[in-house]
Amino acid sequence: MDRSSRGQVDPFIVMDMVEEARRLEAAGRRIIHMEVGQPGTGAPAGALAALAAQMQGDSLGYTVTLGLPALRKGIAALYARWYGVDLNPDRVIVTAGSSGAFLLAFSALFDAGDRVGLGEPGYPSYRQILKALSLQAVGVQTRDENRLQPVPGDLEGLDLQGLIVASPGNPTGTMLSKPALADLIGYADQNRIRFVSDEIYHGLHYGARAHSALEISDDVYVINSFSKYFSMTGWRVGWMVVPEDHVRTIERLAQNMFICAPHASQIAALAALDCVDELEANRAVYAENRALMLEGLPAAGFERIAPPDGAFYVYADVSDLTDDSLGFAREILHKAGVAVTPGLDFDPRRGARTLRFSYARSTGDIIEGLARLRAFRAGR
Repeated sequence: MDRSSRGQVDPFIVMDMVEEARRLEAAGRRIIHMEVGQPGTGAPAGALAALAAQMQGDSLGYTVTLGLPALRKGIAALYARWYGVDLNPDRVIVTAGSSGAFLLAFSALFDAGDRVGLGEPGYPSYRQILKALSLQAVGVQTRDENRLQPVPGDLEGLDLQGLIVASPGNPTGTMLSKPALADLIGYADQNRIRFVSDEIYHGLHYGARAHSALEISDDVYVINSFSKYFSMTGWRVGWMVVPEDHVRTIERLAQNMFICAPHASQIAALAALDCVDELEANRAVYAENRALMLEGLPAAGFERIAPPDGAFYVYADVSDLTDDSLGFAREILHKAGVAVTPGLDFDPRRGARTLRFSYARSTGDIIEGLARLRAFRAGR
């Protein structure tokens, strides 16, 4: 049977590294995981308790497509708390993770063949989802002096119908200032480029907070998730905020694509919004891990790094060590027992010379992983 060409997307290399690490663990090796962007903590205790109580008397069938009304109101209240934005809950759509939100956003905003810009390095699944929808992903080469974030000058001459921006970014953890974000949104508006802001690492900052695109404009799509700050990766619940006149379009798409986000996950997510103390304690662990990484990676010979403003990643230029980041990552995994991610996932053109290190796991794992990396580099 023939297959579509648009379905032939590239693998998500980090997941291949996860599988290779799993096989080593099954053979008895202890692996330190610095490859995957998954919190080492689980869902907040209050979220688990709320779901357990709800399960006693609720069949947890379908919800309305746009999401539980209480959860949509709770998310809108989060924007008031975090950003001072007065958000109409009607503009909030609960989704099956941020991945579901991207499918809905790209389907609602673009027609087959449209060109959508994304910063390189950047989250690889943008590119693959766009391809699967018969859209053209256009890599925007970012520069070190801009901390690997796009600026309007990078977009000149690219003939774009859309632009995806992530701040904090994956894999870099760097953030856009409010003026820099406003410059991009202004450029997009002037050039009739539809703007999508990926904000799934908001809440995870180590100095000044991240700014939401909604602080600047209502004529944008904003996507977020309970996976990162709220530590609920496997629950597959996220959200999107869209202009009011786009809500019905998204609702019709979601009705047919997903029916609704998982009911149980929505119950847990609603309670998680109130678990501030536990979530901030998690962030304090990431801050400690970040400090250890910024000291420990250079001591292990990984010196070319941009200190991250947010998320839980460090992106390293390893061009002085290799021009084959995939092979180098596998060498580190097998010899040091530390799983890291080759930059090829994030930058098809320059990624063979970069690695991403995640510090989302326990502080003990970070300390041990850095010691292993030092020993690996000393013996190489």
